[in-house]
Formats: sequence, C-alpha cells, structure tokens
Amino acid sequence: MLREPELTLGVEKEYLLVDRQTRDLVADPPASLMAECEKRLGARVAPEFLRSQIEVGTGVCASVAQARAELEELRATVAEVAAGYDLAPIAASCHPFASWDQQVHTPKERYDGLLRDMAGAARRLLICGMHVHAGIGDEDLRIDLMNQVSYFLPHLLALSTSSPFWRGGDTGMMSYRLTVFDGLPRTGLPDRFTSAAEYERLVSQMVDTGLIKDATRIWWDIRPSARFPTLEMRIPDVCTRLDDCLTITALYQCILSMLYRLRKDNQRWRLYPMVLIQENRWLAQRYGSESEMGDFGRGERVPMAELVEEIIELVREDAERLDCVAEVEHTRSIIRRGTSAHRQLHVYNAALKYGADEADALKAVVDMLCEETVLGTGASV
Repeated sequence: MLREPELTLGVEKEYLLVDRQTRDLVADPPASLMAECEKRLGARVAPEFLRSQIEVGTGVCASVAQARAELEELRATVAEVAAGYDLAPIAASCHPFASWDQQVHTPKERYDGLLRDMAGAARRLLICGMHVHAGIGDEDLRIDLMNQVSYFLPHLLALSTSSPFWRGGDTGMMSYRLTVFDGLPRTGLPDRFTSAAEYERLVSQMVDTGLIKDATRIWWDIRPSARFPTLEMRIPDVCTRLDDCLTITALYQCILSMLYRLRKDNQRWRLYPMVLIQENRWLAQRYGSESEMGDFGRGERVPMAELVEEIIELVREDAERLDCVAEVEHTRSIIRRGTSAHRQLHVYNAALKYGADEADALKAVVDMLCEETVLGTGASV
C-alpha cells in the first residue's frame, strides 16, 4: 500500500559574508567566526565551497511555522557573530560586484575534488542557493512526485530571484546564478523516471563507470536526496526576505500535497515535454516574477500574476490543512512589489539617478541586502 508522504520540511540557505566598510566579500574570514557559529548552532551551520560563504540548515520541521522559527534563529545568530568581526551576511544568490577570481575556496576533500574535476567552471561558483527538502518516505512516490512537480519549478524560481548583478554589471537577468551553475554537468531539469529502481540504476551506472563518486554529485533542480528520505528542491535563488523564503517553502510543500491528493483520486498532473518546461525556466531566469510563462494546457503565454492566482486556488485545500495559508497568499505580495532582484535594481538605478557613481550605487545595493537579510523585511519599492 502506498504510504502517505509526511511532507516534513528542511530548509538550507547559503549566505555571503561582506565587509561592512568596503561592502565587498571577505575572501578569507577569521576561522574563529565559523568556530563560534558552530559552537552556538552545531550541525545546523557549515562552511561552504568558498570561504566567503556560510550555509545554515534547519532540522526536520513539522510545519512551515517551525521552519520559520528555526530560520529566524539561524539568521540572527550568524548576523550577531558576524557583527563582532564588522561583517554581515547577505541573502542573495550573487554579490553585486565581487569577483570570483578573488575568492578562496574552503580546504576540504569534497571541494578540492570539485575544483580538480570542474576546473574553471567550479572556480566561477560565486553563487548561493536555497534548498527545500520535503519528507517523502515512499521511494517510488518520491520519484513520481518529482516527475510531476518539475512543471512548477520555473514558477518557484521566478518568485525567488535575487541575482541580477554579476561582477559589477547589470546582467539584464533576474537570476544570473543559474547561468553560472548551468556551466556544471548534471544540473538543470532532471530526466523522468518510471520508478525509484530506474533512478537507482542510473546512479549505479554513473558510479560504476567512474562518472561520479555518488549521488550527491547530481545537482539537478530537484532530486531525491542522497542523505535523507526527502525530495530536495534546489532551483530557487536565495530569498533575501525571510517571508519570501517561507512562501517558496510553503508553495513547494502544498504543491506536493496537491499532487498526492490528485493521485489518491486516480488523477495526475500532465507531463509536458521537458523542452517546454525548460523554456519556462529560461523565462523565469530572464524576467523573474514579471514573466509571462507558457501555459501549455491553454496554449499561450500567461502573466505570472495570473498563474499565481491559479496556483493559490489549486493548493488552497492543502494550505489550510498544512496551516500555511498566510505564507501561500504572501505570493501576491511578491508579485506586487517584486523579488529581491527587482529591489536591487531599483536601489541601484535610484542611486545613479541621484548622482552616485556606479561603484557607490552597487554599494547601496549591498547596504539594502544587509538590512533586509538581518531584519527579514524592508521598505517596499
């Protein structure tokens, strides 16, 4: 008998550490900073690929409310420790002006191997992501829901975008992070699988032929976690505001719940060709929450604002059951005032308008990111 998914949650976020005076990344922060964070947060904090990054992750959360409480604690602790070194964390998937070739990677066997195997593609990885785990104990159900929920991944990306700048330039994209990350192999949208056994055969074939060491080297936008009985969504940018992060988390949980509900009624979400979903993924990268995405059932492009209303109604029953209606409905606020990427561009362009040079305008963006990251909110723009 099919086991109902637990849909417990775990959220991982990566922060960048900036110098409060220069607003640039601190390429080699004191080792004591990480040691103090680990002393206070234990295994819920860890170094990342670059020394200028720090990762936090919740434990297993029974609800979005519990995830919120843990993320608030993690954010506040990292910010407090960093402040003691005149540093600050920012939740953005790319720093507005830092250069990847000035960064120092964390000396760790896994990261040493990544640099060795991926060469220049890895050296450019000055990017941060947000991963959301949803507990699904049944392995075949995990694969079935992965096949179906892939349709919604571009929508969740569009609502999270926070990386419009790269090395001091406006890229014209809302999520430049994925442009960088897609330079690695085994990224992007996953293949579809008929069962967990088929997925495991693929992993075994890749390991046996020496292509990968293990399944943790598969970096798709969504994947069965190699460490936990979860379906791990990896497509979002890091949300600068905590409320936005919780909305992405709640939407993901509720969409999975909705898809399982359909399955219990002998229904399922239609599986469209991946090339079509890939087009929506690109539109989300390029335009963020202002996208007009393909609605393949209607055969036309539809504004995200309209698609969001449809998703809210699709999952309303699930949001009520999971007690996250407020977080789901907060999606409308993201559409109304834009994502972090929109706010970054607004601050940058406003600074230029009032006479700042490009360097100072970019520093103003960092100041905004520092404030919103630590406080979790900011003035609407």
